[in-house]
This record gives sequence, structure tokens and C-alpha cells, in this order.
Amino acid sequence: MARGLILDRDGTLVDFVRDPELGSVSPAFHPDHLRLLPGVVDGLRAFAAAGYLLAIATNQPDAAKGRIPVRAIARTNQALVALLGRHGIAIAGIECCLHHPEGGPGGDPALVRTCDGRKPGPGMLLRLVARLGLDPAASWLVGDTENDLGAARAAGLRCALVVPVRRCDICPLANRPPGAGAPDLVASRLDELAGVLLAEPPAPC
Repeated sequence: MARGLILDRDGTLVDFVRDPELGSVSPAFHPDHLRLLPGVVDGLRAFAAAGYLLAIATNQPDAAKGRIPVRAIARTNQALVALLGRHGIAIAGIECCLHHPEGGPGGDPALVRTCDGRKPGPGMLLRLVARLGLDPAASWLVGDTENDLGAARAAGLRCALVVPVRRCDICPLANRPPGAGAPDLVASRLDELAGVLLAEPPAPC
């Protein structure tokens, strides 16, 4: 069985789209919006060199909320995989949950429902584990929210959070004491996380 690193997309691999005039913050919804966060390329290269299979699991509910079409989400995800590929980083699998329990005006009603794939549900992670032949005990979810932590725990994976200095909203989650629902590791960048995680002895298979 393989070791895997399943990564959240927005806030972990790519930056959010910020419009200073409107004061809005949104996930990337066009290939031109993709901006890899600092440390992502070097961090993923280090994990791949250490034998980790890399995958992505992302909640993308904006089609259910009526904000962007499904095709824009799919095109952006494909562009991200291609962008990483140009840096020599292979993504072995990607799971994207389009559902939202409430939806929004103009949203696709077929996507408005409760789904166990939507993080903090474990569905996307379990599908990647099965499809890629991952060993859950030796695999990680890397994210930036409570939903990522909850999904990792539900799927039996260890969890690391990437907490950039400017993301003060994550600090209470990242600073929880052990035994109080804390993540297993916290770092400010993905390359820093790789340095810490890869220094640990591997979990027994």
C-alpha cells in the first residue's frame, strides 16, 4: 500500500481571489486566477521524491449557490493539475464535491443536497484512498480549515494544517492543545511542512 498526501485546494495549494474594490474573497474560478501559494512547488516536489502519491480533494459549492457554472470549476481544476504538471508534479487523483446543503439563488437544484463527500464528510478521501491504494495509517490530509480536520479524522488519516501568518482566522484551530481536536502538524507553508513531516520516521505499513 502506498503513502498518500491528499491536499485541499483553496488556501492550501492556491490563493483566494481578492477584489480590493469590492472587498470580496472567492475561490479561483478561472485558470487565469490560479496563483500557487509560496512553498507549494518545493513542498510537493519533496513529498513526491519521498514516495508520496499526491491527490486533491476540494469542496466547490459555488455552482450549487448559483455563483459560477460547473464547467468553470472543472476547467479550473484541470488547469491546476496541468500547472502543477509543468512544475514536474504529478497529481494521481482529484475529487471535487459540488454539493451544498442549502444552495443559493440561481443554483443548480441537482447539486443542492447533503453529501458525505463534502468535507467534513470523509467520502472524497475514502474514494481517493481506495482508488489509489493508499494506506490510511501512513497517509495525510493537508488543509486549512476545520472541515479539512474533520474529514481527515472521519477517514482515518492524519491531518496537517498550513497556516500562513496572515490567516489569523485559522490560529484558534492551529493552536489547540493536544487532545482537544488539534491537528497532528501545523506549518506556515507547504515546504516547511515537508521539512517537518519528512523528518519523522515513517508509519509502519
